[in-house]
Amino acid sequence: MDHKLEKILARVQKPGRYVGGEYKAVQKDKAEVDCRFAFCFPDTYEIGMSNLGMRILYGVMNNMPGVWCERVFAPWGDMEEEMRKEGLPLYALESGDPVKDFDIIGFSLGYEMAYTNVLNMLDLAGLPLRSADRPGITPLVVAGGTSVYNPEPLAPFVDVVSLGEGEDALPELIELYRKAKAENWTKDQLLRKASKLSGIYVPSLYEVTYGEDGVISAITPKDGAPEKVTKRLVTDMDKSYYPVETIVPSTEITHDRVMLELFRGCIRGCRFCQAGFVYRPVRNRSQELLVKQGIDACKASGYQEMTLMSLSSSDYPDLLPLCDGLLEYCQPNKVSISLPSLRADNFSMELMEKLQAGGRKSGLTFAPEAGSQRLRDAINKNVTEEDLLNTCRTAFAGGWSSVKLYFMLGLPTETDEDVLGIADLATKVYHVWRNNTPNRSRGVRITVSTSCFVPKSHTPFQWEAQNTMEEYKRKVALLRDNMRNKSITYNWHDPDTSYLEACLSRGDRRLADVIETAWKNGAKFDSWSEYFSFQTWMDAFEANGLDPAFYANRERGKEEILPWKVISDGVKESYLWKEREAAYQGVITPDCREKCSGCGANKLCEGGVCHG
Repeated sequence: MDHKLEKILARVQKPGRYVGGEYKAVQKDKAEVDCRFAFCFPDTYEIGMSNLGMRILYGVMNNMPGVWCERVFAPWGDMEEEMRKEGLPLYALESGDPVKDFDIIGFSLGYEMAYTNVLNMLDLAGLPLRSADRPGITPLVVAGGTSVYNPEPLAPFVDVVSLGEGEDALPELIELYRKAKAENWTKDQLLRKASKLSGIYVPSLYEVTYGEDGVISAITPKDGAPEKVTKRLVTDMDKSYYPVETIVPSTEITHDRVMLELFRGCIRGCRFCQAGFVYRPVRNRSQELLVKQGIDACKASGYQEMTLMSLSSSDYPDLLPLCDGLLEYCQPNKVSISLPSLRADNFSMELMEKLQAGGRKSGLTFAPEAGSQRLRDAINKNVTEEDLLNTCRTAFAGGWSSVKLYFMLGLPTETDEDVLGIADLATKVYHVWRNNTPNRSRGVRITVSTSCFVPKSHTPFQWEAQNTMEEYKRKVALLRDNMRNKSITYNWHDPDTSYLEACLSRGDRRLADVIETAWKNGAKFDSWSEYFSFQTWMDAFEANGLDPAFYANRERGKEEILPWKVISDGVKESYLWKEREAAYQGVITPDCREKCSGCGANKLCEGGVCHG
């Protein structure tokens, strides 16, 4: 261990975050490696190690001969202060080597509020922040993840963007880099060649111009770059890599359990949900394979809990037989099974009994999203009030006494009547408990939580204006004043971060200057209340002559060129606009298993058929 690091660790909280050496972390002989990949997660160790995507790509790259992928996490403030004081640069956990010495630096970006951490990590590594100031091919800075479906706010900082699922795209990019390194290519040569790879977007090969009104007037490809870059997709989930043998953390992490991925994509088509569109089409893993992977992962790790993961786990078509297969191992070995993303319209007593058989009865969580059926139809939630009440009836009769309900405020077409409908629905859930619980003396805990709607790219609501913070606060007050039952707890999300998220999620390249200014003035860990400073960001907008309301609170027109015009997730923009119109008409679109709605994403699969 570096003597500076050893000295530092005694002075920081949670030193286990920074030492590496975990069971099953990959170590390789440097003499046999010609490409080193620093996989950077711009948040704490506990958050990053809970990310299944990071574990998958870590395994995929380390299975490549001659390639060594190592992990890098953002140090918490106390560790960063000590590192800067001692002159210790950002390093990778497996080897302890400085990040700046790696060939490729890859950032996994699932949330826009991590952008300042990207800059902070580059600076801690001793690297220039902007791609233009890093003239060589080493290190090559890559970004991927859900956030990069609009990569423009980070465009000046990264060299390459990997769109979609990286299991195939990253190995191809790595092989191209190895060739470039062996043949002494220039950075321009490498970037031009990279732009020809499927799913790879090179921001520097596109020129963006703006009109006098601040709206984008043109996005022009250069040097043969494609006019449209389409995401990469794993078509056969049974052949895709799953990390059965994976790192077992030495310190507690946020999701300290086996994470079993049932399928990718979502059949539902909720009009506000970016993940539901960008992960299309649905692709399942087979039940038999999942049983084997789940059991093998428990045996390899020693975990006593397993989570069945997907955007909507209860939509897995063979869920009950899957639970039966897993429980044959889990019950005698005291391993509990949890389903974190249940839907109110397909929760059954049989499923509830299987969850109880796993040995743990946690609270139930559902997301009706809206308080009225009219608004649920507008957002295409496809869940009725009766679905929710029947589910609660089943759960309360079965002995459950805790339920959490998640909603959004500020959804398109929302009225005060819709807001008050949330309080009405919570009250009806309470009465369902009173009428169905076998034991009233235990009481009931009903938690209602609301967040502020954030319009996202590649959704039918990408053209919508976000409610102003004042309007959101008014709706919170309206709901709070009408939530008087002592058994119902109301929590609401502060609008400041949602406002900034709306700016960044639909921002253009000019926001890069705002991000850099905010970072220089202390912004980092913006998703953490301990660090987030709204005023720092508002000052950064003002310093760069940009109005945040232009990005957050402005409705876009149908013909406006959106910053992510070059990026395609396979869903046709004409389909998204049609879905937006359907929202205003209150028309629902059936789920993908009931009827294909022709969004276009199925063309990304072999033969144009979804595997859901």
